[in-house]
Amino acid sequence: MSRFVPRTLAISQRSTPCGDELPAWSAALAAAGVDALQLREKDLADRVLLVAGKGVAAALSSRVTLLVNGRADIALAIGARGVHLPSRGVPIARLRHRFPRLVVGASTHRSDEVELARDAGADYVTFGPVYPPTSKTTALPAVGPEGLARAAALGVPVLALGGVTLERLPEIAAAGAAGVAAIGAFLDPQRARSFVAEAHRLFPDPRTEGARHP
Repeated sequence: MSRFVPRTLAISQRSTPCGDELPAWSAALAAAGVDALQLREKDLADRVLLVAGKGVAAALSSRVTLLVNGRADIALAIGARGVHLPSRGVPIARLRHRFPRLVVGASTHRSDEVELARDAGADYVTFGPVYPPTSKTTALPAVGPEGLARAAALGVPVLALGGVTLERLPEIAAAGAAGVAAIGAFLDPQRARSFVAEAHRLFPDPRTEGARHP
């Protein structure tokens, strides 16, 4: 079975201007052409997250893959296609073994984490911050396009994360990334249209590049 690799992964964050309008924001991003959406609402109680997730799932078109941050149980309950695991989350191999049909992505910040995720069977990893983030603060240093290139050469599809902008997409693609993941670039779905279109132009479509990532 071929792995799932999004070229554009939008990450939700309710403290940003999308606020509590997650379903409307999600529907607008689907219309803008985004490939996948990661529901990342760590502060919500389980019941509230479940309700929010059902709203987002109902708002998305069938061509947009919904991933839930760190919660396979919520993903299964709302009909999401997969999960995205934090770097210190549930072990990838354990989740892959228990739920073989779920898409499993993972957050990574160092090359050794990329290798571990690859060996454990992750479909893709996010890697960064590549540039200083625009939507949140972090103590992690930006690795730059050189660090991204090293990660992209390790044999698992890598999505660049951190400081991703429209202007930086060519540099990210040249470094060998499979796509991009971001919060800030998707806050305004109307502005995201040009971002998504350029990403789709620059990054190979995994549906036609299956031999690249067997």
